[in-house]
Amino acid sequence: MVTSVTNFGRSGLSDWLVQRVSAVILGAYAIFMVAYLLLNTQIDFGQWQALFSNTSMRIFSLMALLSLGAHCWIGLWSISTDYLKHFAVRFVFQMVVGLLMFIYTIWGVQLLWGL
Repeated sequence: MVTSVTNFGRSGLSDWLVQRVSAVILGAYAIFMVAYLLLNTQIDFGQWQALFSNTSMRIFSLMALLSLGAHCWIGLWSISTDYLKHFAVRFVFQMVVGLLMFIYTIWGVQLLWGL
């Protein structure tokens, strides 16, 4: 069994599954948002605030945010290990991407939950 360094799974199969599940969640979120925006063409701040004050929408948005982070990390880890052969360049790239993803995730949680 091949172990993975992405830390999301114990094996490449687990990473593959996380990648697919996160893609389904992101796809469902995107379809919902596009449909909501198409059905509410004259949306104002009050409607937008009402949508995101709903706990189920906040949870759905949080799931999409966490799915985006997991999906991006696995994808960028795979790309960086395939194409960035020099260890130092790959290490710096992965650290910068990991730090940015952490910052964006914390920022997204603060925006969603008003912390």
